[in-house]
Amino acid sequence: MPTKHNSIALVAFIFAILSAIYIKQSIAPHWVEQSYVYDVSTNATGISSYIYKGQKVIIDTVEDYQNSPLNQQNLSNLNSSPVLEQQWVKDKNQQLKLLKPAFHFGIWSLLPAFITIVLCLLTREPLTALLGGVVVGSIMLGRYDLTDKVIIPNLAKEGTAALLLLYLWLLGGLLGIWSKTGAAQAFANYMTKHFVKGRKSAKLVSWLLGILFFQGGTMSTVLVGTTVRPLADKAKVSHEEMSYIVDSTASPIASILAFNAWPAYVQALIFIPGVSFLATEADRISFFFQSIPFSFYSMFAITGTLLLSLNITTFSGKRIRAAKLRAETHHQLDAPDAKPLSAKELQSTDVPEGYKPHVLEFILPLVTLTAIAIGSFVMLGSPKINWAFGAALILSAVIALIKGMSLNQVVDGFGNGLKGVVFASVILMLAVIIGSISKETGGGLFLVSLLGEQLPFWCLPVILQLITMIIAFSTGTSWGTYAIAFPLAMPLAWAICQSQGVANPELFMMLCFATVLNGSVFGDQCSPISDTTILSAMTTGCDLMDHVKSQLAPAALAATLAGILWTLTAYFFV
Repeated sequence: MPTKHNSIALVAFIFAILSAIYIKQSIAPHWVEQSYVYDVSTNATGISSYIYKGQKVIIDTVEDYQNSPLNQQNLSNLNSSPVLEQQWVKDKNQQLKLLKPAFHFGIWSLLPAFITIVLCLLTREPLTALLGGVVVGSIMLGRYDLTDKVIIPNLAKEGTAALLLLYLWLLGGLLGIWSKTGAAQAFANYMTKHFVKGRKSAKLVSWLLGILFFQGGTMSTVLVGTTVRPLADKAKVSHEEMSYIVDSTASPIASILAFNAWPAYVQALIFIPGVSFLATEADRISFFFQSIPFSFYSMFAITGTLLLSLNITTFSGKRIRAAKLRAETHHQLDAPDAKPLSAKELQSTDVPEGYKPHVLEFILPLVTLTAIAIGSFVMLGSPKINWAFGAALILSAVIALIKGMSLNQVVDGFGNGLKGVVFASVILMLAVIIGSISKETGGGLFLVSLLGEQLPFWCLPVILQLITMIIAFSTGTSWGTYAIAFPLAMPLAWAICQSQGVANPELFMMLCFATVLNGSVFGDQCSPISDTTILSAMTTGCDLMDHVKSQLAPAALAATLAGILWTLTAYFFV
């Protein structure tokens, strides 16, 4: 069967390559106007500026919208690429906005993400699947030099470099030193003795930690997964169950307990001229929090993991039930054919003779890590994750040295940690690149463009949910989906409010906002090319595709129930 699947995968990849060549040669890109509105201030001398990433940016020249080569009318008549990458314009209402051109290839825009997911499902080999998607997308964009034109430019981006630093050097090094000192095993023994009395309590502790680390995204998955792995393994909890609990409490809880970076990021994407309750930054952040009661998917996702933690598997799907039964009856934490992302170097301890591990060697670095992450968020407005993991790594090494471990042994543990995560780090890098390529080919733009303003208003929330689920699943990023979907979805929702005379427009806008927010979370959480999905599997020691397939059923059930509730709310209460 694997050989047959590999043959099908090879045929699919060749077809995708030929399709990419055809797209590059024969399909003209469809250019789309994208406008961004910032909180622009004008001083006494008439100079306008705005704040971007904490820096003041001066607006030099402003063109009339009708004369801009980047307005939709001019873009529609293009036979080649636009002459400008961006331009500030003033519309008929004297509103300043930044125009940027973007393009899509119609349904072909989805090809890189589609072939990546197909190859993942057929081969169960994420590395080659991601690389295949990158190759196909690069050909579509005419970037045939894969190293110099695709991989290196993406690695040079600040965000990608920070991810690799964090998850290769810092996370890998920390896990390696904990393995060398036996700290993780000592913590597991301590928790087992005092709190964890079996599989149920191990899963409950994991669920509670997922709730406590409500910063969301990669931070939550790494913190929770790293912490609970040793105690869950000791309690013989299957890796599919653990990766689902870790992944399905990370972003969902961050969208509900939103005392994190999410509101500040999202508010900048939902400004609509003339809408009073979205007029200022404070209004938009308030709107975010008022919309939280409609985050139905996140609520169902968190409830689903709680039920699993209580050993109620009715809603968990047959794969998770089978994994639970396998772990209980045979003590097998992985399926027989699984290929866990976490390497063997991190699955056992290699404590030097005479060294006595202590639980504080795990707890003190973890408390330091958490305190710095949360403290930096409170003080600076964004959590400094690299500082947090760096401090935890140094503290772990210092404690080991003070307790008598030699420097060579500490460095050996650090090296083993790097070996343990290098494969997952390469996958993470390729996931970031395929997400960037999918955005450039315009997959998200094409999906949103399928929507029209002739829809019955009560259909819009669930359609936005479906569209954002597909975008996030295809690109592997919820925040990237927000950047694509919110600037298009919110004005569309407001236009439908106005054209169809919706009685309670603010409630309707909250519903549409919540569907974009939650649909993106679902797609990101379930995507095999998402960094949080990969990290949830990596930190809990699960096979990536086993994690993706097993959590898809309970997540889809939660999304279905949420979609029904959004539709009913829009139909009966708006």
